[in-house]
Amino acid sequence: MLILTCSFIAGFFGALLGLGGGIIIIPFLTLALGIDIRYAIGASIVSVIATSSGAAAAYIRDRITNIRIGMFLETATTTGAIAGAFLASLINPRYLYLIFSLVLGYSAVTLFRRRHVELPEDVVPHPLATKLQLAGSYYDHVLQRQVYYTSAGVYGGYATMFAAGVLSGLLGIGNGVFKVMAMDMFMKLPMKVSTATSNFMIGVTAAASAGIYFARGYIHPAVAAPVALGVVVGATVGTRLMVHLRNTTIRKVFLPVLFYVALQMLLKGIRG
Repeated sequence: MLILTCSFIAGFFGALLGLGGGIIIIPFLTLALGIDIRYAIGASIVSVIATSSGAAAAYIRDRITNIRIGMFLETATTTGAIAGAFLASLINPRYLYLIFSLVLGYSAVTLFRRRHVELPEDVVPHPLATKLQLAGSYYDHVLQRQVYYTSAGVYGGYATMFAAGVLSGLLGIGNGVFKVMAMDMFMKLPMKVSTATSNFMIGVTAAASAGIYFARGYIHPAVAAPVALGVVVGATVGTRLMVHLRNTTIRKVFLPVLFYVALQMLLKGIRG
């Protein structure tokens, strides 16, 4: 019952914020229940796929997810993950934790200053975004109107996605926070589009590694099954709530998570 409850919470916030739920699932399974970290990571991958599957369909149906942007940025994440895997034996992870904690801390401060911005204004479309047709629109139930948006800062967003992939390949952690941050801060997308598109992307990334963990026997049915069930239910509730929230509300909920991840990385870097 504890696993189901925690998985529900992870799926809820994962779908709402585009993070996947691993940030909640792994600490809970390892610290609270004493489950081996390998099985916890395997269950986390299942939770990410479940969150993405539960949320992506609804967000695509509501036309909030921008599939073009998701697939474009996924090439940067995948390339970064490959580069990170090659660099894993050459760089001390301690320094990476410190660097990325500072980056996330700065991003959190920047997002805090923009916490009252409902929709990006006066966004100048990037030439590459125009060429690749990275603009879009969705109906906002809160504002009760169609929201049209375009993409700016494509290079900055792409570079951040590459860094997120490197982080994932080097440290073996999720990068949903970086994905949302890249789309919200650099590409100036509405927060709803950022979280919905991140939900779509994290499922693609997790599916690529799920086979490896399954082959190694790290996806244990007794752990993964209740996690998947709870996450799917939580993700369903999260997606239904998200469309009725303001972009500013989602950003304010996202901020504490960003501060928390930055703090955790800083502590890991200091402790070595």
